[in-house]
Amino acid sequence: MKKNLKGSAQSVVSPLAAAVISVDVELGQAVTANQIIATLESMKMQTALVAPVSGVVLEIGVTVGQTVQAGYVVCKIAKLETSPKEEKAPTDQESQAEGPLEKLNQQLHYSLDSGRQTAVNKRHAKGYRTARENLAQLCDSDSFVEYGQLAVAAQRDRISGENLKTQTAADGVITGLATINSEQFGSAATQVAVIVNDYTVLAGTQGYFHHRKIDRMLAQARESFLPVVMYTEGGGGRPGDTDVKTQIAGLDVPTFASWAGLSGQVPMIAVNNGYCFAGNAALFGCADIRIATKTSWIGMAGPAMIEGGGLGSFAPTDIGPIGVQTENGVVDLVADDEAHATQLAQQCLGYFQGAKDDWESADQAELREMMPLDRRYVYDVRLIINHLVDVNSFLELSQAYGRGVVTGFARLEGRAIGLIANDCQMLGGAVDAEAAEKTARFITLCDNFDIPILSLCDSPGFMVGPASEEQGAVRRMAQLFIAGAKLDTPLVTIFLRKGYGLGAMAMAGGSFHKPIYSAAWPSGEFGGMGLEGAVRLGFKKELAAMPDDAQREVLFTELVEKMYEQGKATEAAAHLEIDAVIDPANTRDLIIKAFNSRTS
Repeated sequence: MKKNLKGSAQSVVSPLAAAVISVDVELGQAVTANQIIATLESMKMQTALVAPVSGVVLEIGVTVGQTVQAGYVVCKIAKLETSPKEEKAPTDQESQAEGPLEKLNQQLHYSLDSGRQTAVNKRHAKGYRTARENLAQLCDSDSFVEYGQLAVAAQRDRISGENLKTQTAADGVITGLATINSEQFGSAATQVAVIVNDYTVLAGTQGYFHHRKIDRMLAQARESFLPVVMYTEGGGGRPGDTDVKTQIAGLDVPTFASWAGLSGQVPMIAVNNGYCFAGNAALFGCADIRIATKTSWIGMAGPAMIEGGGLGSFAPTDIGPIGVQTENGVVDLVADDEAHATQLAQQCLGYFQGAKDDWESADQAELREMMPLDRRYVYDVRLIINHLVDVNSFLELSQAYGRGVVTGFARLEGRAIGLIANDCQMLGGAVDAEAAEKTARFITLCDNFDIPILSLCDSPGFMVGPASEEQGAVRRMAQLFIAGAKLDTPLVTIFLRKGYGLGAMAMAGGSFHKPIYSAAWPSGEFGGMGLEGAVRLGFKKELAAMPDDAQREVLFTELVEKMYEQGKATEAAAHLEIDAVIDPANTRDLIIKAFNSRTS
């Protein structure tokens, strides 16, 4: 055999002490550069020896099973003048039909929408989006770092192979870290922990690894003080995780305590679409801000549990529909669909992330015309709110619950604020038990995260009467005083008109001197209780002494007018019960200056 050899033979030597597990060439064989010559194994790891040049095998110095030391000559190759015609031999990486990376990518593919087309189609057929579609809209592009993507349900003795990976992808919950709104507030201020329950996997139920994934993410949020956005759709606890042999009821999971424990530590935003029952509903209810679509049903038990408890048979759509859950205060914001809900979550999160550089405001002089001249006429306080704050910055929470008080977030010169305001179109602006509870919760939320609060007061006081007491008025109204007493974040109170009794005090944090600045519009009026009630109570004998109803009415009107003169805003300011009476057109500027005086 004459091969036109050139130069001396090149040696292939062992780089380490190892056992020979394969010899892949024969004496006299033509080889190409990088073709595998032999494979060695040391400490359970394999090393492929390759030809350094194209040539012919002149000598083979080892046999399978032989142990060699570092530097031992395994093979000698004579370099050819010209390379052989055959194709380049595959390396050890190329020789594997499916290497580790390919296997990983295939397994990850099973957890993506592209790998679960049947489940995706079923979801879309209901008019809903997938969990990963919501995730893609929520997070900034390419910012999401997923945790636990390869998890599957603890049901390996029930489901096997690819079915387990596709049917229980990620064990029904997507968890990870991301940035949200980074273009507005920068990456440092927008780091968020994200938890998205996936209803296409076992109806979003909470299994063993499902809980562990959520627990891992909540620990990250706690340690790094990260806000959390959680999509809660799902059917509650899952009884079918048969691989778990070391628990009875499975009630020792830390998820619920860990989630609730974040309250007051980091902003917690929950988003729901579809069915949200049992454990999922418990998670939803703990959030600071609760957003749900119009196609949401939320309840502390689903149909099976209710029927199992002997309480009757109900369809899922009978339990906690959106109309019920908005009027009772469970849901803070109602969204048209999942896309709208996700946008609302981003907007809510933004109020906790910082100030906006770009803002605009309306003509403040127009505020002078927004208060009716007749003190008995109602007006729309939301028109005043939207005129006073930055354009398009006001987001009202829990509008259908506790309607006597408006609560929500807004911005002044780009800075986030909390806002509370009496709505005189509801109960004359009186604070009933529901409104007190709602307002106290909102004040506490703002205080927890140093968001300053603006109060626009126009209240005749707390709502009174037997019906009010049946709502637990004493207990629930007291919560508003407690929240005000604990308040550390700056509070500014502007009295638009009425400031009467305990209700007005509660709207001012419990005392007219609790705010860092308290002022009234010229329409402001003050008293220990509503003027009419004060006259009837304080001048009962004088009114009774009138010979007829006509004279009694004349005296009543005179006494009310006299008390109004005594309780005018200018008199309250003269007696230093409030700090100032201001031109409505200057309200925005004075509020901003007051808040800036407390900027650290």
